[in-house]
Amino acid sequence: MHVRYARGLGGRARPDPGAWSRWRCVLLSGLLVTAAASSEAQPAPKQVLMLHSLNRGNLVLDQFTGDFHVRLDQQAGKPVNVVQVVIGPTGFVGASNQALVDYVQSIYADRAPPDLVMTVGGPAAAFARRHRGQLFPEAPLLFASVDQRYLRDAPLGDNETAVPVINDFPGLIDNILHLLPDTKQVFMVIGSGSLGRFWRGVLEGEFTRFRGRVTFIWSDQLSLPDILRRVASLPSHSAIVYLAFGTDAQGGAYADHQVLADLHAAANAPMFSAFTPLFGHGVVGGSMMSIGGLAGRTADVAGRLLNGAPPASLRSAPQSRGDPMFDWRELQRWGIPESRLPPGSVVQFRRPSLWDEYKWTVLAAITVLLLQTLLIARLLYERRARRRAEIDSRQNLSLAADADRRGTMSAMASSIGHELGQPLSAIRYNAQALQMMVTTNQAAPDETGEILADIQAEAILATKIIDRHRTLLRSHQLHKKPIELRSVIDESLALVAHDMRGGQVEVTLDLSSTPCVVEGDQVLLVQVLVNLLRNAVDALAAMPAERRHVTIRSAATAAGVEVSVSDRGAGLPAEIIGTLFTPFVTTKSHGLGVGLAIAQRIVDAHGGTIGAHENPGGGATFTVTLPRSAPGAAVGSLEPSRSV
Repeated sequence: MHVRYARGLGGRARPDPGAWSRWRCVLLSGLLVTAAASSEAQPAPKQVLMLHSLNRGNLVLDQFTGDFHVRLDQQAGKPVNVVQVVIGPTGFVGASNQALVDYVQSIYADRAPPDLVMTVGGPAAAFARRHRGQLFPEAPLLFASVDQRYLRDAPLGDNETAVPVINDFPGLIDNILHLLPDTKQVFMVIGSGSLGRFWRGVLEGEFTRFRGRVTFIWSDQLSLPDILRRVASLPSHSAIVYLAFGTDAQGGAYADHQVLADLHAAANAPMFSAFTPLFGHGVVGGSMMSIGGLAGRTADVAGRLLNGAPPASLRSAPQSRGDPMFDWRELQRWGIPESRLPPGSVVQFRRPSLWDEYKWTVLAAITVLLLQTLLIARLLYERRARRRAEIDSRQNLSLAADADRRGTMSAMASSIGHELGQPLSAIRYNAQALQMMVTTNQAAPDETGEILADIQAEAILATKIIDRHRTLLRSHQLHKKPIELRSVIDESLALVAHDMRGGQVEVTLDLSSTPCVVEGDQVLLVQVLVNLLRNAVDALAAMPAERRHVTIRSAATAAGVEVSVSDRGAGLPAEIIGTLFTPFVTTKSHGLGVGLAIAQRIVDAHGGTIGAHENPGGGATFTVTLPRSAPGAAVGSLEPSRSV
């Protein structure tokens, strides 16, 4: 192909417009020739003449026609030309039957006659039968959506077939009475004019068996505004049946969806119908005829007729009502329980439940709640186990402390005898002196009084010694109360005084001038301090006399109270520093290694801490820290530091 270019502004080459025009003409001519050849090669599409009983706007007719076209094209595998003519009361208003025949014939005046003639509804079927000789008698005739009773009165010919229906309108009333047994009145919406008269004439005869139980009100003489006013003020125990509308008594034409919407908004009674296309437009539901199924069956028969099947060989069973289905929204609106629905009913338009809409969210929430429940249960179990362990620990602490005290007292048996020996000897010597004075008759009142006072003082001292040891020996449970730490130190020193004198150990007290009051158990705290003092005495046994020294210090801070026991012994062995307070760890050949472990548990029970460290100049220091009690709880006076 050669294209001639001309120079334009800027020196650029551009195509010659004349050359492009000539080439476009050549290409267009080629396409037209190809299309003509293709059309001559393909057969002409099949032609169907469809005679309707009702005009468009009728939901039943519109669904039937739409579904029929789609199914017929699928059946044929290619498009089929369908010419629709409305010959019923809503078609050519005022036209005679012959005028309608002439109009139909004029459609095919310059084209081939239809390959199939079909009717939809009773009025169209009657029209086709009446004018069969004029309406293409050679073409097969298919009666669609015609009542089977019509075919019984006018049997099918050889070139005719039908897809009949069973219009069981009394069954519709039975369904209403099954759902609403108290129904006394039914308002029938059937349109007006010839259509209304047709429906009323048919239905009044079929509803005779309901006489005396149900009163029927007919809409064929009412305008749409009058109908809306009537349905808004129906008496109780009423129902509404919608079959068709078309036009009202004033001649106004209305589409079904508009009338149904107005009725649904105004009605004070539930509305029912016999055809599925009206379902979802405010109709409660019931056992309705499936128009989609009817259209599919009709298209199948029409396709077989177009493919050459003889009409007499195609005899279809009548289409009846389908399985009951109901609109959940209308059941809720009118308070109709689902328990009244017939068996096998299908409920549609059900509002999704929380589970349906948020299934995974609900599952996630349930999972989280279960995990939280398990976690809480685990925590409660652990809390209970911890409390049980604490109780067991306290019981074990008491048992261990008792065992330790008994062991301590057993080791201090000789000191008990020594402590008691002094006051008892004094008592004996005073008693002997008094007896000698009485025997020689030399007992003066003053001297006798002094001797008796000495005897009484020594007896009191012996009683205190016995009580002190008895208290330490007796089984004891933790019992906290405000105590002055000085009394604990004094009591502890009194218990180990004999051991210290025997080991030639000197004690220095460096006590705080501030009251050191703690919430504690004096017996158990004395046991802790006695344990630390006895360990210090044991640590000093091998030391020279100048190093046998123990210092007891106390200090009060804002947070707590500290008491420490320091010695100048050999110090802590490196291998046990980290395990000092572990049970059965000891450096003594005769020890069990439970004293410090029990001391730590007693201090823990008081909410305090106990620790140890080596002194720079040798020896070790054990420090007990306890929470401080409220101010003003201390009892007794304080003394300055002193040596024992």
